[in-house]
Amino acid sequence: MSTTPLRHDWTVAEVEALFALPFADLMFHAQSTHRANHDPNSVQRATLLSIKTGACPEDCAYCPQSVRYDTGLERETLVPLDEVRTRAQAAKDAGATRFCMGAAWRSPKKRDVEAVAAMIREVRALGMETCATLGMLNSDQARELKDAGLDYYNHNVDTSPEFYGEIITTRTYQDRLDTLAAVREAGLNVCCGGIVGMGETVRDRASMLATLANLPQHPESVPINQLVRVPGTPLAGQKEVDPFDFVRTIAVARVVMPKAAVRLSAGREVMSDELQAMCFLAGANSIFYGERLLTTGNPDVARDRALFDRLGIMPMVPAHNGTQPTDGHVHGPDCNHTPARPTAACNATRQR
Repeated sequence: MSTTPLRHDWTVAEVEALFALPFADLMFHAQSTHRANHDPNSVQRATLLSIKTGACPEDCAYCPQSVRYDTGLERETLVPLDEVRTRAQAAKDAGATRFCMGAAWRSPKKRDVEAVAAMIREVRALGMETCATLGMLNSDQARELKDAGLDYYNHNVDTSPEFYGEIITTRTYQDRLDTLAAVREAGLNVCCGGIVGMGETVRDRASMLATLANLPQHPESVPINQLVRVPGTPLAGQKEVDPFDFVRTIAVARVVMPKAAVRLSAGREVMSDELQAMCFLAGANSIFYGERLLTTGNPDVARDRALFDRLGIMPMVPAHNGTQPTDGHVHGPDCNHTPARPTAACNATRQR
């Protein structure tokens, strides 16, 4: 089966047909597409820090940060700037190359954007890529974050347009698309994906991925989350996702968005090493690494390193973005490695 060209005209039926392929055929298609566009043995390591936790006015049925649900989560105010700097440095020392900051807001206020902009500048000064997820943004807010040095903005669509109203009622699907448009207009990279296991159908998963693949420009990062069933949320009683269904979602995301980084995101804490390895084989090439995943658990650094060693997976070197990457190597004019993986000459000075 040949690899898939870059398209923005997927029908839901076409994407659903990919889900229906025999598992081996889908995996071969996804792996072929992955190898044609990425280093198959390189995975990006990003760390996510909750910079403001709890008391969110939204009613997202999966989220323990909603003020509407009693999940035992303690509310926290905005993390001080010096703590963000310390946590970012620790993440870099542990091998992360991107530092993501998440705040439980519906939409940030002016003072909030100014505070996050200061955090972005501090993280960029460490040589790390930066990402933020702060809720809905308008064009002016997106440009202010871009001017501060933000590289990526995360704003997930979560699920299909058809199923969305079963999960969230406090903002519309179009609200999410409008934020993505503002982020794109500001020149930021887009991080946008969804959640598997909320009671949606395979067609809903196909519709979600078609929505992302048919954006004017594919997201640079596509996080695929497995629902974390948090007690106290409306989705706490959902059935566990079949592991093969989850892998299929990773594989289809890889096929329809060939050049995107597909991130194995929430839910990794309960995934076996074998399941994670299958996700990497299906085309996942990014993970959240260390810390906690906002307010839910994440595998620890030692476990991830051991898994990567067993699989022969190397850390991804970030693309040149105006700062020196965090691989311990200062790139000179004779360095000709690809952003995904350094040459042997680069490897000699690289920090593992």
